[in-house]
Amino acid sequence: MRLERGTVVLLELDPTVGHEQRGVRPCIVVSDPAVIADQRFPLVAIVPVTGTPGEGALYPMLQPGRSGLAKTSYALIDHLRSVDKRRIRRVFGLVSTSELDALDEGLVLFLGLGAKLTSPEAE
Repeated sequence: MRLERGTVVLLELDPTVGHEQRGVRPCIVVSDPAVIADQRFPLVAIVPVTGTPGEGALYPMLQPGRSGLAKTSYALIDHLRSVDKRRIRRVFGLVSTSELDALDEGLVLFLGLGAKLTSPEAE
């Protein structure tokens, strides 16, 4: 199975606790390609996908088509998590470059990396 950043995969997210997204659902792989490819790292970071619209940078819209999604969907960046690669049931496709950019903007906001990425010390 070939994975890259922005790949839409079908995952079994159970067991879960509280408000975590549960069940079998599409998710987007957001790990660095070097981490994904390295067998020493059995986990990948994913963002679950839902059909329920959200508002703001943490819920970017995803279009059907190349991604393999059947309908307009929304990434749930605030549900970012790491999962074992063995949870992956199927690979659908890839999100577009603009959708991956929107995911990155949401991840920067959610993880509080904005100041680190724009500060002179980061260069």
